[in-house]
Amino acid sequence: MQPTSERHFMLASDFDQTLSFNDSGFVLADLLGVQDFEHKVAGLARSNLVQQGGELAYLIRHDPDFRGVRREHLIEAGRRVRLKNALAVLVNVLRAGVGADRFSFFVVSAAPREVVVAALEGIVPPEHIHGTEFDYDAHSGEVSSIRRVVAGYGKVAVIDELARERSIPSDRIIYVGDGSSDVHVMLHVNNGDGFTIAVSENRQLARIARCTVLSDNACSVLVPLCDQVLGMRTGAIRRHLEANGLRLEDWEKARTDRVLLREAPLPPAAA
Repeated sequence: MQPTSERHFMLASDFDQTLSFNDSGFVLADLLGVQDFEHKVAGLARSNLVQQGGELAYLIRHDPDFRGVRREHLIEAGRRVRLKNALAVLVNVLRAGVGADRFSFFVVSAAPREVVVAALEGIVPPEHIHGTEFDYDAHSGEVSSIRRVVAGYGKVAVIDELARERSIPSDRIIYVGDGSSDVHVMLHVNNGDGFTIAVSENRQLARIARCTVLSDNACSVLVPLCDQVLGMRTGAIRRHLEANGLRLEDWEKARTDRVLLREAPLPPAAA
């Protein structure tokens, strides 16, 4: 991607453990007093019954321990989610643009939309948040059905829809994620010559993402974005971060090859 004037990029991010430290499913389970949430999710993963990332939606609809979940439970869970540091700064930097480049920022998550909207209140407009959507019983207020699950290929559909509405070419799409549920969308973005950033040491994702950034600060993704997408020099990146109240104290540019070797019998010598 060579620098040109007035480019429009779209940056889409996952939510759980990407913009936050918590998994919204754990937060909701704690709110409801459900003790074995991790075991339930692991069981669903082994059964391949639902797409990765869609486990919480399935549990809310079908698991007896989650029966009775209402919109107010999801909103309260969102308020309890701990967000990564400087998330508001990241959103403001993207909103203001970097030089001549401007950005549209969206959150695309398999987490219930009510959770994400509540967690990001005052930071990200609700219309820029796409998550799993439910229908609610008119009398009890409880979840009655799943309208849409934004997981797996569901994320791909949302990304394509957003890019098409804004006439953003595929090579100007940036996606940030943390786990196996982001594999499909990252492969899709890479296939369109977009840019993908992993924010965890998930080995499956690290093989796919264009780069991996490990930090407890949400603005850390600006560093590879400015470097590899916008083509900025290190000094310019530092100055831009400092202008937004951020100081780049340590930046280790490294690629780690994980190699496992074992001794094996030598092939027979040629006659």
